[in-house]
Amino acid sequence: MAERRAAPTAPVRPVFDVADDRLARAAWSRLAEPGDEVAVALVEQLGAPGALAWLVEAVNDPAQARRELVRLAEVADDGGSGLGPLLGGAGPGTAAAGDDRPAPGRDPRSGPVARLLRAVARWAPRLEGLDPRRELHVLDRLDGSLVVPGDPGWPTPLDDLGPGRPLALWVRGSDGLAALAARSVAVVGARACTDYGRHVTGEIASGLAARGFTVVSGGAYGIDAAAHRAALVSGGPTVAFLAGGVDRLYPVGNTELLRAVVGTGGAVVSEVPPGSVPSRVRFLLRNRLIAAFAGATVVVEAAWRSGSLSTAVRAAELSRPVGAVPGPVTSMASTGCHRLLRDGAAVCVTDADEVAELAGALARDAAPAAPAAGTRRAPRDAVYDGLDAVETRTWDALPLRSGVPTDAVARSAGLAVPETVGALGRLEIRGLAERTSGGWRRVRAV
Repeated sequence: MAERRAAPTAPVRPVFDVADDRLARAAWSRLAEPGDEVAVALVEQLGAPGALAWLVEAVNDPAQARRELVRLAEVADDGGSGLGPLLGGAGPGTAAAGDDRPAPGRDPRSGPVARLLRAVARWAPRLEGLDPRRELHVLDRLDGSLVVPGDPGWPTPLDDLGPGRPLALWVRGSDGLAALAARSVAVVGARACTDYGRHVTGEIASGLAARGFTVVSGGAYGIDAAAHRAALVSGGPTVAFLAGGVDRLYPVGNTELLRAVVGTGGAVVSEVPPGSVPSRVRFLLRNRLIAAFAGATVVVEAAWRSGSLSTAVRAAELSRPVGAVPGPVTSMASTGCHRLLRDGAAVCVTDADEVAELAGALARDAAPAAPAAGTRRAPRDAVYDGLDAVETRTWDALPLRSGVPTDAVARSAGLAVPETVGALGRLEIRGLAERTSGGWRRVRAV
């Protein structure tokens, strides 16, 4: 029998000042997963406080919220501001703004209003008890800061991500991210790197730091750690983007390294609030921030399935220069770099001089271009092959040992309960999830 979530017995009432823009943006970074384009569009059109107030209304009185949504859509259709970019205007083959009936031949579940209402179901489980002041107090204890669009330190290159741009950044260390981004290079690569990769990374990162570049990476083991460490030794600033909260420096083995990043003029940055745990999806979405923040991206060592390839692909999509360091043709650790070079998605670089020359070619005001010819998405690990986005988030949210209830999985994954139930069923059929007395848990992939 399908599980059902009990209807709330009392209306949701925020315990903080919803009208405060910074609090509202902090709240949205908890409610919405990174890269949630619907949340970004809603905040863009209504402002963070207005979007949050509308969401509270949508949870407490769905009928009234839908009427307000249609009214705003009609304002957009008449030439007002409204929710035009989110809902879309009337045009050939599309439904009129505010009309959730799809054009002939379209799936009725794909209408713009339906899309927003599905997003509400995704955000609602995290709304009850939400209080961003708790996360901000944690950040204060860490001498950190919340940086939002419009702040002097906001890194405007991230705005090139368009509908996928972050709503806010949680920062430990320097909050002058704009200055750090102005002259920066991302140096990324495999966690399981070789001595060759570690040596080349050290040479490139130290050379870039000596030339006044900020070295940007993801704080992980392997190439990332070597890049951060070399920049620190050379006295240059470095920025690490995390997939989890800045209060939980990850991986644990790099805790001292990341603390050094914070203490020497650099920064540790995340778009999810303190207390958030990293997941595969968040790691991949974190890579888009690295690609957008830096003026150029260099991949030193990457296997065929390396996640760092997604950073290179996204940088190419954003018209950022991409370089790849060649390795021995017999080394599996360099097959991803060779693939980038063969496909024309990157140019060959071998030292800091060539990387600096590559970074100098970037025009910061250039419009984002289409992906470079031959650029292909990096393949996912085998366990994720064939899983859609909802199934991937659900599987990432499942614990390995004791089972958890469906609504807890939904909250962790940032999904609505009904779509989580469906995804759990499909994962169970695939042998990737199982039901226990305590709820659902992950089946470790073989």
